[in-house]
Amino acid sequence: MKDYIEERAAAIAHYIIEENATVRQTAKKFGVSKSTVHKDVTDRLLQINPALAVSARKVLDQNKSERHIRGGMATREKYLHIAHRY
Repeated sequence: MKDYIEERAAAIAHYIIEENATVRQTAKKFGVSKSTVHKDVTDRLLQINPALAVSARKVLDQNKSERHIRGGMATREKYLHIAHRY
């Protein structure tokens, strides 16, 4: 694996852990796709630094379990703003 990929995978994991970031937020921050973020954390990082991979995976799993709540809140906000226009 190329050095820059290893460095990116580690940087992505640290960002996810420190910021409690979602895959989308991380992808936007690093200018890569969601698929790349996921692959870096779940596959590549396991080979480089398994302990870091486990920590980052815990955050991603927690975010995944909460995403339906965030989606509902976003929809609520959307319709509250629409209702205030009229």
